[in-house]
Amino acid sequence: MPELSRRNVILGAFGLAGLAAVSACGGTTSISATAGSVGKAEALRRRSGQRVVTARLNPRATTVDLGGPVVNTWAYGDSVPGPLLRARAGDLLRVRVDNQLPATTSVHWHGIALRNDMDGVPGMTQAPIGAGKSFTYEFTVPDPGTYFYHPHSGVQLDRGLHGALLVDEATDPGGYDAEWTVVLDDWVDGTGRTPESVLKALTSRADGSATGSGNGMGGMDMGGMGGMDMGVMGEGMTSPLLGGAGDIVYPHYLANGRVPAAPVTLTARPGQRARLRLINAGSDTAFRVALGGHRLTVTHSDGFPVAPMTTDSLLIGMGERYDVLVTVGDGVFPLVALAEGKEGNALALVRSAAGAPPKASARPVELAGKVILSTDLMAADAVRLKTRDVDRSYDMVLSGLMAPYRWTINGKTFHDAEPLPIEEGQRVRLRFQNRSMMFHPMHVHGHTFALVGGGARKDTVIVRPMQTVEVDFDANNPGQWATHCHNIYHAEGGMMTSLSYQS
Repeated sequence: MPELSRRNVILGAFGLAGLAAVSACGGTTSISATAGSVGKAEALRRRSGQRVVTARLNPRATTVDLGGPVVNTWAYGDSVPGPLLRARAGDLLRVRVDNQLPATTSVHWHGIALRNDMDGVPGMTQAPIGAGKSFTYEFTVPDPGTYFYHPHSGVQLDRGLHGALLVDEATDPGGYDAEWTVVLDDWVDGTGRTPESVLKALTSRADGSATGSGNGMGGMDMGGMGGMDMGVMGEGMTSPLLGGAGDIVYPHYLANGRVPAAPVTLTARPGQRARLRLINAGSDTAFRVALGGHRLTVTHSDGFPVAPMTTDSLLIGMGERYDVLVTVGDGVFPLVALAEGKEGNALALVRSAAGAPPKASARPVELAGKVILSTDLMAADAVRLKTRDVDRSYDMVLSGLMAPYRWTINGKTFHDAEPLPIEEGQRVRLRFQNRSMMFHPMHVHGHTFALVGGGARKDTVIVRPMQTVEVDFDANNPGQWATHCHNIYHAEGGMMTSLSYQS
């Protein structure tokens, strides 16, 4: 790749244009996605006789039935979510993407610690896939877990372009009789608005009155408490757990592509143990999830095992994934994903016997019971990071404005920020400091971090208003790696930076 300074890279946070920064800096050079060390890291993941799993994705404009509402959208085929992709840890995944959209696109493999040139971030790790063009992603999937795939191009994720990617352990540990995967989503496309029109409205109204902005914050400076009118905050979409709960009013919330009036059904027999894989593919909404008449035992967060914790409900931010175990009762039960701080919910049914289904608006009492966030979890002993000194630390101060619509890390949007240099072999600490009154699910590409103090191993973590979350990771995957808020409107508004390996 040609050498460019960061400021010469013209981009959008989820749709980067141009080329990755590979300029000399302080006597060192950034390791580009095409560097030899990237290939060497991939070679270490591969083994003799490695199984190859192939698939094809065909992003295109289509019409989708959401269980009543019929919408024009973009999807990987004719259904939402897209095709389920499944492999075993250590397999080589080879996916050809034939872009049939009227726009460039990409595919990001969310949560996978893969080779940098396959990470799917146009302008940083690859050129965008042009309309009518194809690109083949090929990489080893190193770790078992629940992951998903989606574009890293503009706000395309807020259409129907997402799907589950499940990576099984080489030997299935068992312990369950049934397995369900539930993808949660907030839906606006084809309902008189598109994600692009929503973003345009957010960014074009200086007075903060843009259509689709639903938090009542107007032109308020979200960067600190000084001068903030908390009464105004209370008039919008707020949550006692998360503060400001989002910017977008959505007409639909989906579970596996279906509105609550026409839910999917998950089946088992009474007394069976089910493994439930939950993925929040939403763009602006956290979900509080509960199963009526049951308690949930959380076993994994973002693919990695945790010390099991039993709860009535859990809160899942955009980009997060949970695995839970549940012993199924006798009957028909609502699996409700309440849009946290908003109006509405997604719904699936768990059925183990005959009976009338619950209402689409069901609100099981478990939603008001014990609720956990991933910051409440502890890593299982087997996946704890080894104790060692931290070699490099970065403060990541999160703040923003609703009008003009601008979200920043350390006071800068991605357009203006310099990459954060790290070196292979270092232990790196990131301190996410939220100085806004809205939550931010922060996502680090290409690595799994550990919450400091023995917390869960993750790649996406909710940072609540006026709180700090510290995470550590080992710099063992060279390249240029995006780090951003997984509210895609905040990312497009600038809340993104990059971790830049140096040689």
